[in-house]
Amino acid sequence: MNRPDLSPVLAGCTIVVTADRRAHELGAALERRGAVVRHAPALSMIPHADDDELRAATERLLVEPPDVVVVTTGIGFRAWLDAADAHGLAGDLLAVLERARLIARGPKARGAIQAAGLVPDWVTESETSGEISDVLLREGPSGLRIAVQLHGAGADGLEKDLAVAGADVVPLTVYRWGPAPDPRALESSAHAAACGDVDVVAFTSAPGAEAWLAAAEALPCWGGIAERFASGGLVAAAVGEITARPLVRRGIEPLIPDRGRLGALIRELIAYFGTPTSRAVTTAAGPMEIRSGGALLAGDLRPLTTGGRELLRLLASRAGQAVDRAELLALLPDATSAHAVEVAIARLREALGAPGLVSTVVKRGYRLEMS
Repeated sequence: MNRPDLSPVLAGCTIVVTADRRAHELGAALERRGAVVRHAPALSMIPHADDDELRAATERLLVEPPDVVVVTTGIGFRAWLDAADAHGLAGDLLAVLERARLIARGPKARGAIQAAGLVPDWVTESETSGEISDVLLREGPSGLRIAVQLHGAGADGLEKDLAVAGADVVPLTVYRWGPAPDPRALESSAHAAACGDVDVVAFTSAPGAEAWLAAAEALPCWGGIAERFASGGLVAAAVGEITARPLVRRGIEPLIPDRGRLGALIRELIAYFGTPTSRAVTTAAGPMEIRSGGALLAGDLRPLTTGGRELLRLLASRAGQAVDRAELLALLPDATSAHAVEVAIARLREALGAPGLVSTVVKRGYRLEMS
């Protein structure tokens, strides 16, 4: 069956995907909507399928079954079952889990539990370990054996709090976060975000968001990135409230879907770029929105060079006022004469395909004709 054509609502948008896991799934979905995707994972996921400590902890639970199992991440729970299967323990582990009280830290953990044919007894609303700790400590965990599947960032205090309260805690480190698999791609994505070659940076985990932002902050171009986030020229998109926290701490207001799912994140981006907003200016040739790949003019994408795009940005920012040739010349790298501006404007006019949209103001410069 052929896949139905999708509206290219993201045409002209370049989106940086900072995830390692499921990055190609997310990227493919965005590309089907017309986006250009740059992969720049800020962290790598290192599985522990052959880890002796994980196997020993799993075998202990088979001998001494847990009363409670806390599942903190969907990916971690699935990886745990995969590791158990690799050692021939999956069937016994599922039988043990079926008899335990299963606590899911959020919808992704719940989904993984259900995918394994199990039923979670409780799903947190806040997607935080703190909520789990508060409830279990209030109930009184003394004497209970509690297995805690740790997330990639490591311990967050939950298992320690439970142990202090008298629980027999079995921590399960299934995977951990490692360094960026391609530091050059990460650095390149930051430079592109600073200079206007990126429209969106998409984040799917809090550790990944923190890592990408920290790497960008260490570069000279961070000021440009922060400025573009603040102006709305660069959009941050986070899959959920937890993922958004490193952004919010830096004063960056991200797009956040109602549900913490990749599909919901994609729909949020489609709604954002598919809805006419103040990003568009009303020109004599129709509404125009400038994206990294060109100008969306009256609903059609007109591809532009980097120089043409930046000239158009400046003209649009003046809303019909004349822009001096010297200002326009400053946007053209290696150009030194007014003739270079004339050539660049001529090419911009040709690319836009809208006669008279960029007009000449005699002895002053050029302007964008507004409606």
